[in-house]
Amino acid sequence: MKLEFEYGQGVMSANLPDDTDVFIPGQTVADPPCLPQDWDSLYHATLESIRNPIGMPPLKELAGPGKTVVFVIPDIVKGGCQATSHRKVAIRACLNELYDAGVRKSDILLLISNGLHPRATVQEMKQILGEDLFNEFYYTNQLTSHDSEDDAHMVDLGTTRRGDPVLMNKYVFACDIPILIGHVQGNPYGGYSGGYKHCATGITHWRSIASHHVPKVMHRDDFTPVSGKSLMRTKFDEIGMWMEEKMGHPFFCCDAVLDTYSRQIAIFSGCAKEMMPVSWKTADRRTYVPWAEKKYDVMVFGMPQNFHYGDGMGTNPIQMMQALSAQVIRHKRVMKENCVIICSSLCNGYFHDERWPYLRELYELFQHDYMNVLPDLDRYGEYFATNAEYIRKYRFANAFHPFHGFSMMSCGHIAEMNTSAIYIVGAQEPGIARGMGLKTRATFEEALADAMKKYVGPHPNILALPQTFRLSAVHLCLKNQLYDGTSGH
Repeated sequence: MKLEFEYGQGVMSANLPDDTDVFIPGQTVADPPCLPQDWDSLYHATLESIRNPIGMPPLKELAGPGKTVVFVIPDIVKGGCQATSHRKVAIRACLNELYDAGVRKSDILLLISNGLHPRATVQEMKQILGEDLFNEFYYTNQLTSHDSEDDAHMVDLGTTRRGDPVLMNKYVFACDIPILIGHVQGNPYGGYSGGYKHCATGITHWRSIASHHVPKVMHRDDFTPVSGKSLMRTKFDEIGMWMEEKMGHPFFCCDAVLDTYSRQIAIFSGCAKEMMPVSWKTADRRTYVPWAEKKYDVMVFGMPQNFHYGDGMGTNPIQMMQALSAQVIRHKRVMKENCVIICSSLCNGYFHDERWPYLRELYELFQHDYMNVLPDLDRYGEYFATNAEYIRKYRFANAFHPFHGFSMMSCGHIAEMNTSAIYIVGAQEPGIARGMGLKTRATFEEALADAMKKYVGPHPNILALPQTFRLSAVHLCLKNQLYDGTSGH
């Protein structure tokens, strides 16, 4: 069969055996139905949720004259930017409840929770919020983006009982009503976005993130395949609850379970500790898909140049490794132990140095000084994370924070841990891929022929994943495996 896979700005064709299984999120297996997508329907559904929160009083009862409010809003990486996106609808619904309760507009701040991601540009803020909300808050200096290196606006809360450092945004810590607007979408880092993951990664500091986005947490058996009971997820929850303990009150969460196209399936509000298990039950039906009838010897997909973390994600070698590993983390339940990955990538030498100013240095370091596997780089984490020039670019030039590269590195090794070989096809500068320990071939057909000769035999079970980086991914399971919210089934 002939299939097309993402490649650069376009696609690359592949002729695969006719018995290849194909999975496309939202198409091969339909998502649960989404809510009606007109504004009024979504607004009323959101209002119903925030007026009936799980585990805490409604927003109107928490609010009142003189109360200060900070909205914590996910960055552009996930959640959709359509006119009826969850962010746009939920913020407006919450604002109206706050205003009705007597909260003054001047006592409200909108904060983009970018964590170690680039601080949002003005154009991204407009995309995330829409023109009306942007105009309402930007020109009065009530819209900003988290800056984890702004010491004046961070607060050190000590360590959790496990010993993990917790530093958080001071605006959020000091306000009366912190509102987390979140998305319950499948995420290889801890199962789902939203809930406590949102605050534990979005409004913290690299030292907090270094307690969980590191090899000693990400290379454990409970991390792959993805689940809601990994040590990483446990740490997210502990950090979020520690923030609440030190603030003296919980976050008010408004999370939407989203489908393949970032449309709202359901909306849940309340205290994260009690709300997350309820929202995950709905999200599990969309995310953990019991579809496969067998395990696969070969997994085939393609990378565009621009996706998820931005332009260059599919060509920058360390970002490429993270993307490869994300597929392993999501789909390990249907992969054989000797599984081979075949992936198209332009791999043209474009690092996007403005967005990831430190990754070229990190890549070059990996080529020298006894660097045999990616975790060997881990000892340089603090060296990069405290580099003044890289920090300055994070704060003022919309670059990723330098420690973010170590999250990518820690994740990137998981593909090597769980495969017998990885082929990159179509690389314009194949030496870059080879520098990451990847094999290179000109075409899918050549890569498959080599894999059959060396690793998987003449009749492999093949899983093709077109559009896997263009659509919101699922976590594939075997047909007889029903995911039960733990690392088992």
